[in-house]
Amino acid sequence: MKVGAQFYTLRDKCKDTASFAESLARVADIGFTEVQISGVCAYEPEWLNEQLKKNGLTCVLTHWGPEDVRDNTLEVIKKHEVFGCKNIGIGCMPGWVSWENYVAFARDFKEPAKIIKENGAKLFYHNHAFEFARTPDGERYFDKILKVFSPEELSITLDTYWAALAGVDLCDLIPSLKGRLECVHLKDLAVNAVENAPRMAAIGDGNINFEKLLPLFEASGTKHLLIEQDDTQGECPFECLKRSYKNLKAMGL
Repeated sequence: MKVGAQFYTLRDKCKDTASFAESLARVADIGFTEVQISGVCAYEPEWLNEQLKKNGLTCVLTHWGPEDVRDNTLEVIKKHEVFGCKNIGIGCMPGWVSWENYVAFARDFKEPAKIIKENGAKLFYHNHAFEFARTPDGERYFDKILKVFSPEELSITLDTYWAALAGVDLCDLIPSLKGRLECVHLKDLAVNAVENAPRMAAIGDGNINFEKLLPLFEASGTKHLLIEQDDTQGECPFECLKRSYKNLKAMGL
């Protein structure tokens, strides 16, 4: 398994192509060789391909606009091909979660998932906590998604923070996703003592037992461990990524 950087962590440092290019270089300097591109400024696929090669980086996953994936599937695939990425990710279903939005997602993304598969790429769905809410019939939205889409049609970018926040036992969940779990988001969960509330943290600063989870990811076919921290609590996001990277390396990665 390789450790990568999820650029959503650095979205405020990628407001234009100049700062985006600088951020790619700084990530490479930390030691990363893989990235996920998400939440950054607009860019041309050819430009990104050039910048990735310049810094010795590979883009292993994106987060793309779900409506664009749905409505312009072949064009989205071709753009990803330019910078060598076969994994096309969506951050959540359009409109967030509701029974109506789930039904629309299950209906509208079957054909795009099929087209993406037929073109040698993969569609990935990233969870938040809401997918683990119960539907009107008592089943979790997450489980319904897994039933509607086969592993060949839809992979899961499992986000450890959101799943843990939803009260899910990660030790049970990870093995159940074998065959869908090529890419994951590693994000730690800590507690703000003053507010008595959860907060996102660098790997090793929170309470998720990653040393216990890493063998489960490996056994489930995970190839890319992407560090993400949406909220760095005012700390420099590059420093958070660096600390997470070092802590994971200390765990033997």
